[in-house]
Amino acid sequence: MTILVTGAMGGIGSWTIDKLADAGHDVIGVDVERPPGTRANAQFYAAELTDQGQTWEVVQTAQPDTVVHCASIPRMGVKPGTETFRNNVMCTYNTLVAAGTVEADVVWTSSESIYGTAFAREVWLPDYFPIDESHPYRPEDAYGLSKLVGEQIARMAVRRYGISVVSVRPSWVNYPGRYDTTAIRESFDPTMADRSGNFWSYVDIRDLVSLIRTAIDANVDGHEPYLAVAEDNYLGRPTAETIETVFGDLPSECAVSGEESVYTTEKARVELGWQPEHTWRTADDDEVPGPSFF
Repeated sequence: MTILVTGAMGGIGSWTIDKLADAGHDVIGVDVERPPGTRANAQFYAAELTDQGQTWEVVQTAQPDTVVHCASIPRMGVKPGTETFRNNVMCTYNTLVAAGTVEADVVWTSSESIYGTAFAREVWLPDYFPIDESHPYRPEDAYGLSKLVGEQIARMAVRRYGISVVSVRPSWVNYPGRYDTTAIRESFDPTMADRSGNFWSYVDIRDLVSLIRTAIDANVDGHEPYLAVAEDNYLGRPTAETIETVFGDLPSECAVSGEESVYTTEKARVELGWQPEHTWRTADDDEVPGPSFF
């Protein structure tokens, strides 16, 4: 299978390329710059995906069977909100429409930020726990809004071109051997902690790539979103009790027990047969080499 992956220089895109190439696929990586190294079963192009002409030329030349769209400004605080929104929406529109013109199915990285709590000015509690794919979307930041618009673009591409699009919604992505959650956990005091907009949830990059690969192989009809989150919170504390201490309240409907994440991956389990396998308890000590082309 020929698979084109955008965001080849980013964390998600580079790990995805590495695993797809390992599996024997012909992979085409695209980003604003090419990586310094090479990779068997992979070739790389430098292109500006906010430019329609460059995006269409790369996709239509490659004629991929599937497009995996990972390119984006990954969160608030990296660039001004206006640029974050413009970049993410334009590159998603150009990439998904270009995929449609060659009848390529798409898997792309949306975000749990579309629900609105992650970058809210004052973090609020959702309607219920655990949060699923159907929970209302209320973003009030440029990043979350760009991902919500991206899912609308996905629905448009399905209607117009008859392709399938899977929107993967990861929580905070962490990497084996260098988990960013560790410092937070070690200094965490629930009586003094700031409100966390994703309620201390995360996902290991290996599980995220596993879901992307599963979605590529799945027989998905139309547009479907799936949450990609680890089964537990990264604090090692009871989830509901911690939220109640920090926030002073819980949603009236709260079906989270123990250290379970507030996001449920039941839909991916039932429909795709996927479930996360990694946890912070072992991942921070795992020695796993990253993509070789860096």
